[in-house]
Amino acid sequence: MNDSRAKLGIFGEQEASNYLIHKGYEIITRNWRHKQDEIDIVARHKMWVIFVEVKTRSGTAYGKPYEAVDARKRNAMIRAADAYIKENNIEENVRFDIISVLVSEKNDVLIEHIEFAITH
Repeated sequence: MNDSRAKLGIFGEQEASNYLIHKGYEIITRNWRHKQDEIDIVARHKMWVIFVEVKTRSGTAYGKPYEAVDARKRNAMIRAADAYIKENNIEENVRFDIISVLVSEKNDVLIEHIEFAITH
């Protein structure tokens, strides 16, 4: 990944975290890894533990950011979440969300939060 894409991704994850906090979510951890799999954000809200995939783009030439969460990425999220649940003895309800972050050249941010985006 080149440096500008990495910076954009980091920026998007921070914006997504800020958005969730503003909505009353508690951020438990970010960038949690298990083997080759990663979960961008693990959060808690009401009776849920939420595993969040953040996709950030600077334009829609290749589609909306959330459209990049393909079957391979969904399966990786589920594997990582299963490991997180086991390792942390999670007994609450869990769900999988996607946060799509679109950033303009002027750093205007459009966030789209898709709850229950992935079924498991």
